[in-house]
Amino acid sequence: MAPQRNAGAGAEAELPEYAGHYRLESCLGSGGMGVVHLARSTSGMKLAVKVVHAEFARDREFRGRFRQEIAAARKVSGAFTASVVDADPDAERPWMATLFIPGPTLSDQVKRNGAMTPEQLRRLMAGLAEALRDIHRVGVVHRDLKPSNVLLAEDGPKVIDFGISRPKDSELRTETGKLIGTPPFMAPEQFRRPREVGPAADIFALGSVMVHAATGRGPFDSDSPYVVAYQVVHDEPDLTGVPENLAPLIVRCLAKEPEDRPTPDELMRELRSVAASYDTQAFIPAQRTSEEPGAPRVPAEKPETRRRRGRLRGRRAALTAAVLALVVGGAFTAVRMAGDEPAPAGNGTGKTSAGFSKWETASVSGSATVPQCSYGAGKLLCAQSGVVFALDPLDGRVLWRHAVAGTRVGPPAVTGGLVQPWLDLSRSLKALDPATGKPKWQRDVPPYSGLTYAGGSLLLTRTDGAVSGVDGATGAPLWSHHVPGHELPYFASFPGDPLAYAISRSPDDATTRVTAVEPDTGDVRWDALLDGALKPVGTADGSVCFVALGKVYEDATSVVRYSPDTKESVRVKLPVPVQQPEGTVRGDVVYLLGNGGSLVAVDMDARRQRWSTETGVTRGSTPVTDERHVFFTALDGRLLALDARDGRLAGQTPPRLGSKPDQVAARLPDPVIVGGHIYASAPNGSVFAVSARNPSNW
Repeated sequence: MAPQRNAGAGAEAELPEYAGHYRLESCLGSGGMGVVHLARSTSGMKLAVKVVHAEFARDREFRGRFRQEIAAARKVSGAFTASVVDADPDAERPWMATLFIPGPTLSDQVKRNGAMTPEQLRRLMAGLAEALRDIHRVGVVHRDLKPSNVLLAEDGPKVIDFGISRPKDSELRTETGKLIGTPPFMAPEQFRRPREVGPAADIFALGSVMVHAATGRGPFDSDSPYVVAYQVVHDEPDLTGVPENLAPLIVRCLAKEPEDRPTPDELMRELRSVAASYDTQAFIPAQRTSEEPGAPRVPAEKPETRRRRGRLRGRRAALTAAVLALVVGGAFTAVRMAGDEPAPAGNGTGKTSAGFSKWETASVSGSATVPQCSYGAGKLLCAQSGVVFALDPLDGRVLWRHAVAGTRVGPPAVTGGLVQPWLDLSRSLKALDPATGKPKWQRDVPPYSGLTYAGGSLLLTRTDGAVSGVDGATGAPLWSHHVPGHELPYFASFPGDPLAYAISRSPDDATTRVTAVEPDTGDVRWDALLDGALKPVGTADGSVCFVALGKVYEDATSVVRYSPDTKESVRVKLPVPVQQPEGTVRGDVVYLLGNGGSLVAVDMDARRQRWSTETGVTRGSTPVTDERHVFFTALDGRLLALDARDGRLAGQTPPRLGSKPDQVAARLPDPVIVGGHIYASAPNGSVFAVSARNPSNW
């Protein structure tokens, strides 16, 4: 058999033909640390053999961690794990052989066939609870339970990959300042106190895995891992689509504090009390038939589900001390729309014959959820959970509205001359006529993990790391390939900039690769490898500005400007780090608003911080600027304006609280500046407009 090629991380030219005396037959998968092969023992027994990448085989610390993985896997070998057959951590290329378990991963199963049925979900949860009981009994914490680490075998789920697990008697410990795990499935304590992670973190991960199995998404969902980390620590989970009889258990698993979560034994007792009995069919869910190609991944939300979700979200408002200082805002909840309806009579107020005057439009959906808005095609385009609508910028009249599936809300974009609703990460895209709100095209696409609007195109980052360009005007595919140097990039784009930027960090956060891509062709305009863990905040005059983030809480420690024409990087250190900032760029100045309310202005030409102020806002939106003011919205629905010259407060609107002021939105709406007017939205569901020139009159 010819040696096999490795296309994964840490690629070598050739892979070995044997691991020990096991012949490697085919590649089952490749990850960041090694390649898993299908192999056979001398007796013909099928095995899964993990062979470490050569670059890590030379690392003494990694060999120690691999020994720990082998020890942990051997300890927990049982009915719900893949038993270790043989291993050699001291080989030139360390390897470990486990029994081969036929069946897909939970991740692949959900991608291919959508959400599981309630019966299958109960079986999955019971199997995972029993697996965690056995894992924890031998003193091991998995720390990376996620859909790709769950195999769906005929006799129940199997937990695999103990690469970052931690036996209690191990000498290896989490390094100070380093987070280990997969953000959408990590527990709050893994971000806040990584050295104190215990068995309850696996229970939190189990809850996240169950939401994924039930809905096709996580309870905390964003393109950005940094946003996900914030949501895990601060926000309430989104359980839309989770079966009624399992939702209370999953809520308990997702408690913010470890002591509030159930043990595996308690979970199994609760599951036995669930009224519906388990069926006796094979565990692996049935495949979609060819006669149902359009079957939805997630069933439509029922009215009682919406009511239940509202009750569950009201039970907890677990926030950090900073957020507790001002617990205001509105929770995102699903909105039921009965399809497209004619636009109602305008309910905007404040229009005068003299022209523009401030106005406010009540919630279009009738629900107190925060609209997310943008401007395009001469209209204010907004989205609430379940609906996209257009308002007249002059007086706030509702021009049209269109019902959309999903609850993940972002501002609509105008790309290719059409309105592109920001939908859930699903298998379809839709574009609307900006004049009427009627669909112009709809297209099914492969599963993707990221969506970005840039130029006249939509950029989809597929789950395998490849990027596809889609024509915003027609929905036709334009191009598809991997961006060189990026395994799974996320993209950033900025108003007025025709390029899109692929961003990837190195595993140790020592460097960030930035690649400028032409959205319509996929061609690379330039590529740079920059020092540090960088987050882009904006562009100006062909340069890209970033914040450099610390390794633990990802607070901004400095601001970086990279000029591709000269390949020069300018780095300005912040006198005081800014906590988890959102930023914007105007000319030579970068404005950063941090959690806790600190707002700073950094002059990149002068290479110094121009001013800093404390706004008193616990959490704010991404700031936006004109030549005179910096604007942002707050949790309580206020719109604030600060003088761009010195940071002094110039004006603010009254609060517009929603019906549940003890809950906060996952994403605060960014203000929109157009023609001397500024548009904002609030937790009570309203959209309002004021003059950007006279904040003192708000």
